[in-house]
Amino acid sequence: MARRKPLTQAQVGIKYGFRSGLEGKVGAQLSGAGIEFEYEPFKTPFIEPAKKRTYTIDFYLPNGILVETKGRFLSADRQKHKWLREQYPDLDLRFLFSNANTKIGKKSKTTYAMWAESHGFKWAHGRIPEEWLHEPVNELSLAVIEEITNGTAEERIAETIRRLNQMYKDSL
Repeated sequence: MARRKPLTQAQVGIKYGFRSGLEGKVGAQLSGAGIEFEYEPFKTPFIEPAKKRTYTIDFYLPNGILVETKGRFLSADRQKHKWLREQYPDLDLRFLFSNANTKIGKKSKTTYAMWAESHGFKWAHGRIPEEWLHEPVNELSLAVIEEITNGTAEERIAETIRRLNQMYKDSL
């Protein structure tokens, strides 16, 4: 029985859907050596201990609107903004995308604009809309900004981190 010709690196990458060049090289090496393997066969759940993070907004308008400008809107950015929304629901954080029609990923149908809307964020494309500049003062957002800048938010976050870390330790 004739031995099957090993797949090329490109063929292995297409077959298994590798996400990096190095993964493709390793897959081609294994295939070339006649080793049967599985690529990313399962997900391993884990708990990331809570960490205190900070975020610096791009533009703070006097009416309490915070504008975050985004060219690239990576997964980590999206997660960070979801956490901000959860922790500060009254903060008036909005996005200004260089191209709001950009897809969030190569295989996704979701655009930056669609993501923002689905998570309750106002957004604009290219320029800050004039109406944002002339909106009345958002007192709730200003109160949250005051809490953040005078340090009381830090105390609240520190207590939350202590509680989450204790929950993590208890789960071990």
